[in-house]
Amino acid sequence: MCEIESMAELIFIPSPGRGHLLANLEMAKLLVSRDRRLSATVLVIRPFYDPASAAHSYAALAGDGSDSRIRFVDISDPAALALSDPEGSTSPFHYIANHKDRVREEVFRRIQDFKDSDRRLAGFVVDMFCTPMIDVAGEFGVPTYVFFTCAASTLGVIFHFQKLRDSDHRDITKYADQMVSVPSFRFPVAGKLMPTGLLDIDGGDAKLIDLAKRFRGTKGILINTFYELESYAIDSLLAGEKIPPVYPVGPVLSPGEDKNRNDTMKWLDTQPDKSVVYLCFGSKGTFKEVQLKLIATALERSGYRFLWSLRKPLQNQQMYRTPGEYENPEEVLPEGFLERTKSVGKVIGWAPQVAVLSHGAVGGFVSHCGWNSTLESLSCGVPLATWPLYAEQQLNAFLLVKELRVAVEIKMDYKQSNNVIVGADEIENGIRRLMEGGSEIRANAEALKAEALKATDGAAGRERGSASKYLRQFIDDAVKNSLPNETKN
Repeated sequence: MCEIESMAELIFIPSPGRGHLLANLEMAKLLVSRDRRLSATVLVIRPFYDPASAAHSYAALAGDGSDSRIRFVDISDPAALALSDPEGSTSPFHYIANHKDRVREEVFRRIQDFKDSDRRLAGFVVDMFCTPMIDVAGEFGVPTYVFFTCAASTLGVIFHFQKLRDSDHRDITKYADQMVSVPSFRFPVAGKLMPTGLLDIDGGDAKLIDLAKRFRGTKGILINTFYELESYAIDSLLAGEKIPPVYPVGPVLSPGEDKNRNDTMKWLDTQPDKSVVYLCFGSKGTFKEVQLKLIATALERSGYRFLWSLRKPLQNQQMYRTPGEYENPEEVLPEGFLERTKSVGKVIGWAPQVAVLSHGAVGGFVSHCGWNSTLESLSCGVPLATWPLYAEQQLNAFLLVKELRVAVEIKMDYKQSNNVIVGADEIENGIRRLMEGGSEIRANAEALKAEALKATDGAAGRERGSASKYLRQFIDDAVKNSLPNETKN
């Protein structure tokens, strides 16, 4: 290994919002911990729906800041809110693109800092939704890498439909009501399970397809997954036509916050091993009152112990904001439910999810199948019951139930926007199938837990697991790509 420290610096540009920001910060921490040649600058853009948010408090959640080779710069631009998109409304894509000037300014300053030293800019690592910054990297003559925070199988889906649209000149909207064979899935997938808007009958959502088009022009794609989890999808990407190198370096997990940890964890400490079903639908997952009552009815009927993270919908359909907490959950639950179930259940607001899933008392997870939650659950060996809500979560549910066989289905094709109500019988049946002891899905989940541990087995100069080897490959490629042409060979 080169003796020079911090020789190459990567510029990280996460999407606004807590989930993507924390994932990118963990990725930056992982990279610099593995090689003294690397440093990272993380350019933080505060969410457009909450411009007053304390962005650097998010950064603090990713670590204590003791590593001097990671620096955070808040580049949030209030003026970006005033610049509307062509349709006259603020969207995440346009909001991010409106920060190009701030990125240029900060990168130029950083390059000036490198003068009279051996340090150089190695490239940009942009979040999957920050593709406008590929143009800025090109202006500085450095490569761009994408950090894809969803599944490799999902990446394969959007590459597949981008090829059908742009190279094969097909009308991809016709697949919305068909079974579709996609290279990244072993089995055909129903069009209705595709990411929200991808195959919209009114013309499709070009933004997702255009993301894949931009990905093809990058130097490589870091994926938050591991080979043993998605070997079929990863092999299809590695063999894919005109697809950059892919690096499955996961699971990259955020340790999360300890808020409310003591009360929740103390309750779990009193429960028998693998006896508790945990219900959580992500940071933005909420339901109407009628659906909450049916979930409560199903839980009570099942007789299983439960820990339920219940979130309050925001008013006026503020889709990008994080839901709040109920001051009094009884107002939306069946009369007397909390009293009748107090010996076996606990209803909370925010949950310390990684700690909960790691606890021996938790035997199953009723989940929206967001990819971070999926990785957390499988890394802890906890099987799932799938209840996806939006985005690519239906595809994740299909992967978990049909291909990996680590989950049961509650309603795989559920989409929050369709206002469908899931009945108590359907929910109860899913909970019972999830929690029955000695099942195949439990054994498969435990096996993947062991594989996740093996995949990430590695430290500086000692890469043994698959993810660690891909991480080393990426680091070596990034450092090599940062060198002047005459020194690369």
